Amino acid sequence: MKKKMIAIGFEGSANKIGIGVVTLDGTILSNPRHTYITPPGQGFLPRETAQHHLQHVLPLVKSALKTAEITPDEIDCICYTKGPGMGAPLQVSAIVIRVLSLLWKKPIVAVNHCVAHIEMGRIVTGADDPVVLYVSGGNTQVIAYSEGRYRIFGETIDIAVGNCLDRFARVLTLSNDPSPGYNIEQVSMIVLGSGS
Repeated sequence: MKKKMIAIGFEGSANKIGIGVVTLDGTILSNPRHTYITPPGQGFLPRETAQHHLQHVLPLVKSALKTAEITPDEIDCICYTKGPGMGAPLQVSAIVIRVLSLLWKKPIVAVNHCVAHIEMGRIVTGADDPVVLYVSGGNTQVIAYSEGRYRIFGETIDIAVGNCLDRFARVLTLSNDPSPGYNIEQVSMIVLGSGS
């Protein structure tokens, strides 16, 4: 029986640090993560976010391996978010994976955060050649695959939708737990439900 290829991936481009263990066919073996929660009305700063990631990354590695019921010897490659994202938090993941790569003698695969989201959507939907509206904290773009790579065909020139929601939530002094957009939605349902 042929062994399944297994990858461990690190995502730390913003206020969440997560580690996923997956097989080549897309089976998720584990996916522990921890979110940096700031007081309501406050955003997260790169330095404090990086300190959060540094504090939680090693326990998350242990948790990911334990939940997946694997050892480092069974891992074929180590993936990480290279960007885009916040520089300091991204650097934490990059340093950790470089150390693990040397310790475990595994190759490194750098992943573009935006492309990873698009590829996950392609896998889930079965789409072959999608045109994508990519909306995140730092991006609002129309993206499609053309001439061997993903290309941006249009984007906001002022503020990304996700960033707008984050800022609006801070003005309302809403928490970023579990996310500003979700909390805005909950407040709006309460207000609309009460007829205010």
